Amino acid sequence: MPTDLHPSHSDSQHSPFHATSFAAPAPSRPDMLALAQQCAASDWPVHPLAPGRKVPVRNCPPCSAPGHTRHGCPCLGTGGWCHGFHAATTDPGLIRSWWTTAPTAGVGIACGSAGLVVIDIDTHPGIAPDRNRLLPGIPIDRNVDLTGLKNGFDTLALLAALRGAPDPAHDETTLRVRTPSGGLHIWYTVRDSPGWQCSSGSGTRRALAWQVDIRGIGGYIIAPGTRTGAGNYAPVGPCHTPAPLPPWIAQELQRTGHSPTHRTSLQHRTSLFPHTATLAPKAPALTQRVLRNLLADVASCAAAPEGASFSEKLNRAAFTAGGLIASGHLTHTEAHQLLLETAHQARPGQQSRSTRIIHNGLTAGTLRPFSPGGHR
Repeated sequence: MPTDLHPSHSDSQHSPFHATSFAAPAPSRPDMLALAQQCAASDWPVHPLAPGRKVPVRNCPPCSAPGHTRHGCPCLGTGGWCHGFHAATTDPGLIRSWWTTAPTAGVGIACGSAGLVVIDIDTHPGIAPDRNRLLPGIPIDRNVDLTGLKNGFDTLALLAALRGAPDPAHDETTLRVRTPSGGLHIWYTVRDSPGWQCSSGSGTRRALAWQVDIRGIGGYIIAPGTRTGAGNYAPVGPCHTPAPLPPWIAQELQRTGHSPTHRTSLQHRTSLFPHTATLAPKAPALTQRVLRNLLADVASCAAAPEGASFSEKLNRAAFTAGGLIASGHLTHTEAHQLLLETAHQARPGQQSRSTRIIHNGLTAGTLRPFSPGGHR
């Protein structure tokens, strides 16, 4: 059974979950080391996050080399922390060594091997998509009033209401963690099943609801008590222990393709970009094919957390899309949404980086109009 993450009165002053620790200007070595040890004691493999950030610590130089992958990497067998959640461990000696070397590193938990699935509710600003894209696979009747719907809290509540179930965001029987951006992580255990795959709420491969991500197999979650430059990840509510995943949510994850037995080939994935079939009324088939292939290159980076040339592929796709915009084959809004959705699926949690690459690529590309079959 996982350790209850709510501190007792006798040891709260040393616990990384003590309320006063969230107001501290920066975590100390005992705080982060104790947090990592507490998670490992719950049989949750941990790995260090870059100090003040929510991404894994940087790979060593050999592991950062172009073309290098985790497969056969000696670091993973010799106690290195390279390759993010793939290096996660519960080994006490290794954990102490890592957080001695990087005492201010945050704590990430490998969800799949920890038997966890976390519902990650986002509150990103932006215009909601068409009502039939809010809940993939569920058409929403025009009579349903969506006034005021603006983020993942709303779409998850809508899904729960349609299923006659309680809103998970208000589930006081499980661990819930408030994020610095105002979102919410809802933690559940899935030890009696193979688990569930990750997804992005704006993804085109699999998704539960708009602005609702799933953290599971193939991903990690930030441990409550970790501080980033944006603020703290702080538990909320009376319960500090993850509860079993409600059956209705498991059914929805199965319906939306989150089962680990649900595999999608790259060839099939390239046909799952719904917007590319109707880029613009005058977009020729060659234009659609060019963009599909570029997006597929970006999407393929999801298979490798490092060494996949993600930045280069995303920049190339954005630059080409900018040229298509300039030549009238694509709108800026359409291109930006497609690129951001695909990038977020390939690299969840790196929206700022992806947005910057997309902006720069589109800006540069629009200076050089491009028509497939012609020349720049």
